[in-house]
Amino acid sequence: MRRDYDAAAVVPLIPLTAFFDNPERAAARIAPDGRSLAYLAPADGVMNVWVKATSEDDGRPVTNDRDRGVRSYFWSRDSARILYLQDTGGDENFHVLAVSLDAPGRPARDLTPFPGVKAGVVAVPRETPGEILVSMNLRDPSAFDPYRLRLANGRLTRIAENPGNVIGWLADREGRLRAAYGQTPTGDYEILVRDQEGEPFRRLADFANEDDGHPYAFSPDGAELWVGSARDNDTRRLVAIDCGTGAERTIDGNDDVDLAGLFLRETTGELQGALYVDDRLELHSFDDDLASHWEAVRAIHAGDPGGFSRDAGERVWTVAFDDDRDPGATYLYDRETRAATFLFRPRPWLDPEHLAPMEPVRITSRDGLTLRCYVTRPLDSGPGPHPTVLLVHGGPWARDSWGYHAEAQFLANRGYAVLQVNYRGSTGFGKAFMHAAEHEFAGKMHDDLVDAVGWAVAQGIADPARVGVYGGSYGGYAALVGATFTPDLFAAVVSYVGPSSLVTLVRSFPAYWRPFMESTWFRFVGDPERPADLADMEARSPLNRVDAIRAPLLVIQGANDPRVTRVESEQIVSALRERGVDVEYLVKEDEGHGFVKPENRIDAYRAIERFFARHLGGRREE
Repeated sequence: MRRDYDAAAVVPLIPLTAFFDNPERAAARIAPDGRSLAYLAPADGVMNVWVKATSEDDGRPVTNDRDRGVRSYFWSRDSARILYLQDTGGDENFHVLAVSLDAPGRPARDLTPFPGVKAGVVAVPRETPGEILVSMNLRDPSAFDPYRLRLANGRLTRIAENPGNVIGWLADREGRLRAAYGQTPTGDYEILVRDQEGEPFRRLADFANEDDGHPYAFSPDGAELWVGSARDNDTRRLVAIDCGTGAERTIDGNDDVDLAGLFLRETTGELQGALYVDDRLELHSFDDDLASHWEAVRAIHAGDPGGFSRDAGERVWTVAFDDDRDPGATYLYDRETRAATFLFRPRPWLDPEHLAPMEPVRITSRDGLTLRCYVTRPLDSGPGPHPTVLLVHGGPWARDSWGYHAEAQFLANRGYAVLQVNYRGSTGFGKAFMHAAEHEFAGKMHDDLVDAVGWAVAQGIADPARVGVYGGSYGGYAALVGATFTPDLFAAVVSYVGPSSLVTLVRSFPAYWRPFMESTWFRFVGDPERPADLADMEARSPLNRVDAIRAPLLVIQGANDPRVTRVESEQIVSALRERGVDVEYLVKEDEGHGFVKPENRIDAYRAIERFFARHLGGRREE
């Protein structure tokens, strides 16, 4: 029986803009000299970098982006510049830009001014404050070469040539490019090293595809390389590889989840701890000093600490807490006094009492895998069953984690239970779980989602007649799979930059994806140029099953998306309209793989809000 959402018994309807408009402030970063603090904030409605003295309350904007806004940035090591990456219209051809703080009002300088070229940052070495290392596909569109970039005059010097299979570069603490991470022709991985720049690279270690082998950092003396390895173990552990002999030793690990990152001492580069993400963030500390300060930081706020920045002397930290109901609360932490000074909340207009708790749960799939999931239920609306939205993460090589999730909170506030599933193929849970997804698109990966919905129905959380599915990127593909492979399960379907055909998707990938295709898409999905793979990919493509679609469908697309091109949305929309089936289609001409401009985000979520209210019965703003 349909159970309508009782607006009189719930928390106030939070304006949609409170979730999806620009934050008031975000992403605080302390300058290396410790004298200044930078953060992101709107300037005339567009996100830019602001800088203030640490003793001041308010700063001034130092960047002047008038279009897409600055989304991430970093300090130069001499504290004289702010550097950031920017693309055009979502095309992901990022350029490295810089603004000098001694020349306020001067336009940002494009340090990689090459049309159609994508740049990235390799390293910002402490020992060479006037230089950074960048990568660009300037010489070859399919391969990224590393360059040394002099900040004062923009001079670029190529310091290695990518042979075509290198997917990552690594510098040592002195700023010397000394390691490369490459893919072999069979889709496995290799680590290459050299002792000095100018020398040829030599092979240090090989790793099977499932064993990872990702290099994180050099030891302070450059003699060892710290690497994530699942060799002889299911989960990725931290190992040290001797750069001379190749001998390996295990430093740390977690039997339940993969290594997620390292904590290094800023002043010396010493290894202090390893980070893991299970239901919550965990630190394995190897250093009594870090353990003590981590405990002090943990006491500041109930959320998980993250968003760290530290000055060069490691006296002051910034830390932003990830909390399901109090997003991004940011503090300045003084290591000498152990005192914490509150800086800001990115969205102070959100009342934690009006946000819903995110509950970690574990569900067993039909073939016995443990699926780590999260449930966010609407506040004050009774035990259920609720109209429910299955919110599928993208990637698929990514994961959902505990903490603030704007979409989950928005949907819960509208009266929906929100179910997030770390289906097989999600990262962080060991190699067996990840590789159980090989050739299982629209197969067992979808079964995991179906099993989670069945669990939610059996638990009395979900109303089986009012379950919707929504996701972006792979999540959009999963939504289309839901509409075509299990058409009776979902009452409403939303695909946001979601692929409709695995064949046209893989054939359209940018040239610079080629170096890692064998280890990822070809291994997990298939190569459409191989006849056997082509047939399988066609069979797993929602586009070829449009006749099965019965649920209402909303499709959202960025016109400039280089990952999931406009074709993916338009071909399934066209196929449905040719059948006379009504489908809602929203496309933004100035966006790419995910909407960046707040006005476009708000339009998209307004469409989602209306769509789910119409078909699942939740609340909406009038």
